Parts: sequence; structure tokens; C-alpha cells
Amino acid sequence: MRFSILVLSIAALFAPVVMAADNTSNPAPKTGIKKTPQKAGSVTIYAAGDIADCRKKAPADSMAAATAELIAAGLEKDSTARVITLGDNTYPVGKPEEFTRCYEPTWGRFKDKTLPSPGNHDYGMPKGLGYYNYFGDLAGPERRGYYALQLGKWQIISLNSNLDKVQMQVQLNWLKEELSSNKKNCTLAFWHHPAYSSGGHGNNDIMQEAWKMLAETKADIVLSGHDHDYERFAPLDANGDRDDKNGMRSFVVGTGGAKLTPMFLPKGATEIRDNSTNGVLKLSLQDKSYEWEFLPVPGQNFTDKGKGICH
Repeated sequence: MRFSILVLSIAALFAPVVMAADNTSNPAPKTGIKKTPQKAGSVTIYAAGDIADCRKKAPADSMAAATAELIAAGLEKDSTARVITLGDNTYPVGKPEEFTRCYEPTWGRFKDKTLPSPGNHDYGMPKGLGYYNYFGDLAGPERRGYYALQLGKWQIISLNSNLDKVQMQVQLNWLKEELSSNKKNCTLAFWHHPAYSSGGHGNNDIMQEAWKMLAETKADIVLSGHDHDYERFAPLDANGDRDDKNGMRSFVVGTGGAKLTPMFLPKGATEIRDNSTNGVLKLSLQDKSYEWEFLPVPGQNFTDKGKGICH
């Protein structure tokens, strides 16, 4: 009897997770893509990481193709929308042929609208050869993997969470300058390894200093991937403690096409999470606020939506 209970407990730990917090600011999950008019001055972004797996099905039948169709449908409604990748663009090791065979027919359809970031699998090749050869100037200057730009009233910052200690310090110095010169109302940053996550990889210390810099300047949104699941946190301060007034709202969106993976106990600030659904996060970035909606691939039902105000 004791052995049976133990087996059931282990099985429950690795079962797909769907968890929602009692958050009255967010409506109950709905399915499908809701047609909404584009608001004046807003910028639409579709984001996910952990995308094209060359070890699985042919590109046309893959989950990467299914999530790409969600983006394609959005771009038909708003051709000015942009696409963010949250690392691990291809599997298993980011070879040039992986980008050609598996990424290009799926998410590569939107390459000219893409703001990429690299993941650890993209660095499976020395110096991220496949990633930087494919994205070129889109990946930032000098093959460093980080850059910044302005979209509407938003400052957008892409960081590289795969750097060694020396290069990470160079990136942090650059980030400090970018944040000090920011004149925009709102800030969104994204990279691969999440600072906070209840997925299998958990928190990542390597990005804690960048997180603190962003939080201290009252950035608004942080996006990451790495764990193959979806998780939304309450706004957090520089130390990772809940701060609804000045904290940053973060999302883990590792649902771009790779196989979904187990989640462990939720963090104290986890508001909603799921590891049963592939999809993309849609963000509507307005002048002083933002809205989010997780869009599931056809046949899967989990979604999440809500809105927030810039600091």
C-alpha cells in the first residue's frame, strides 16, 4: 500500500499542470482568438521561446508550425505587429541546417518582423554560429546577442543570458547606460533564462543582476523561456518580492513548439501557470498601459489574459 501511494505521488508531480490564481483583475480562461480592433498608438507583439525542434515531426506538421499559424493570423489583421523569440530557436544544437530546415518554414516566415534572443541550445554550436548566421544584424551588433530599440512609447531591450562572467559584465554596463538614457514611458525586456520560474529549471541566478537593474528603474514587463511551459507572476521588486505598485510583471513563455515539460511547486508569486498547451503570448503595448493574452494552438484550451499600467 505504501509503495502504491509513493508511485501515485510521483506520477502527480510530473502530470500536466494547469493552475490559476484567484485574481479578479483577470477574466476566466477563454478559448480561441478573439478579434479586437487595434487601438490607436498601440504596438502588438507575439512572443514565445523554445520553438523549432528538428528531432521531431516534419516542419509542416510540427508544433512550431502550429504556433506560427497563430502569428500569421495576427499579422493578417495587423501587419505592423512584431515577433519576439525567447531563445532556443532550434533544437537540438542550433546548427545552420536546423534554422534552414525547421525554423525558416515556420517562424522564419516573419523573420523581417522578428526581434530574436538566443538560448542555450542556440549556443550548441561554437559561438552560436547557426543563430548569428541566420539572424544577422537582427541579433544585435557584433554578434553579442543583445540590443535595444523603441516601439511606440516603449523601450524594448533584448538581453543575452548565455554570456560568460566577463561578457555578462560588459552587457550589464551597457544595460545601465540604456536604462539611464531611457525617455520612454514603459520598458519591456526579454531573454532566455528566467530569473524566476517554477518549471523544471527553476530560478536562474545569472540574470539576477539584470533583473535588479530593471526593477530599480521601474521597468514594466520581463519575458523569458527555457522552461517549456507558461507562467505569469505577480509584479516583483528587485529582490523577487511581490510589489503590486512598482514591481515588474514577468512571464515564462517556453511554449513555441518544443515538447512541454514538468513543473514543480508554484512560487509564492505565481498567478497562473500551465504545461499542457503550446501557444504564443500576445501583447498590446499602449502609450501608458499594456494588455496580454496567451493564445493556444487549435485543439488546446488553456489561455490567460489581463492588463496592466506602466509605472
